[in-house]
Amino acid sequence: MILSSKRFFSYFLILYLTLLCACVAKEKDEKKPAQKNRAAPVRVAQVLEKTVPVEIRAIGNVEAYTTVAVKPRVGGMIVRQFIRDGQDVEKGDPLFSIDPRPFEIALKESQARLEKDAALLRKAEADVARYKKLIEKDAVTQEQYDQTQANLSALRATVRLDEAGVENARLELDYAAIKSPVSGKAGAILVHEGNIIKANDDRSLVIINQIQPIYVSFSVPEQHLPAILDYMAEAKPRVFVFISEDETSPESGELAAVDNTVDKSTGTVRLKGLCANSDGMLWPGQFVRVILRLADIEGALVAPSQAVQTGIEGQYVYVVKPDSTVEMRPVVIGKVTEKETVIEKGVSAGETLVTDGHILLVPGAKVEVKEVRNEK
Repeated sequence: MILSSKRFFSYFLILYLTLLCACVAKEKDEKKPAQKNRAAPVRVAQVLEKTVPVEIRAIGNVEAYTTVAVKPRVGGMIVRQFIRDGQDVEKGDPLFSIDPRPFEIALKESQARLEKDAALLRKAEADVARYKKLIEKDAVTQEQYDQTQANLSALRATVRLDEAGVENARLELDYAAIKSPVSGKAGAILVHEGNIIKANDDRSLVIINQIQPIYVSFSVPEQHLPAILDYMAEAKPRVFVFISEDETSPESGELAAVDNTVDKSTGTVRLKGLCANSDGMLWPGQFVRVILRLADIEGALVAPSQAVQTGIEGQYVYVVKPDSTVEMRPVVIGKVTEKETVIEKGVSAGETLVTDGHILLVPGAKVEVKEVRNEK
């Protein structure tokens, strides 16, 4: 009797579980059509028509327009220093003064020598004039007359030599006052007042960098070179330089030079942009971000880059139709930036594209727009 009760209970439990599974399966089957017809939530953006710049981005390095290592051209003691470390200087400003007294004395000696030889020259000219009259009267020999002419020629050459000596002495006196050869910013003073230096000393007194204007040097992949040269043939491309993450106020300039060779080790070519640097924010040696703007594409069709997906057959987008269903459409893309993509073929201006929620979509699926967003 006990065994029969156990069997009855087992049969009842099996029957209950079977009925329960059947009910769950039926409930799932009833829910499937409802899920299939549910609209997928998506974010969308419209295709815009606007002007898109053709740009190349790179990391660059700021270089001085001119760098001058100031060295003495005459020797002596530095008796005066006119500048300090980091001072702005203009072309022709005094930098150092070498003791001028030895050069002043040398100039006076040269001038005195010139005066003496000039006096001898005047006497020789008078002798030639007198001997010319005497030889006509046979009062002197031809040899004596030739000798006076030779003395005159020699003294003329001596006077010219003395004049050159005076000019050289005056030049060395000018060299004793060392002046800035360019406008720019002085670096650290390397030789100070009181030191004795020699002509063409190995030591530089100071290094001056001209920073207005200033160069920005950067490298781009060699595949961009043909396009850069084509655009340069029409106009000089613009260069925008950023010293921080903020892109609202760049330093602007123009492309000044393209290197004459491609670096074999990196496959890049070196370019130089020239900027006015009127506010002095660019500094030699500084690392900066550079945008080389080659041209502008007028009337380009642009969409957020998230809208473009890549499949087995290439790039495609989901276009939201007026009935809130989506159409998968292949596209041909052009220029790609960090946020936007130029679509050359496949869409029209004003069409709505899905930018987020692609994983839930199939062609013909219904969608529910949660957000409309376009990158500015």
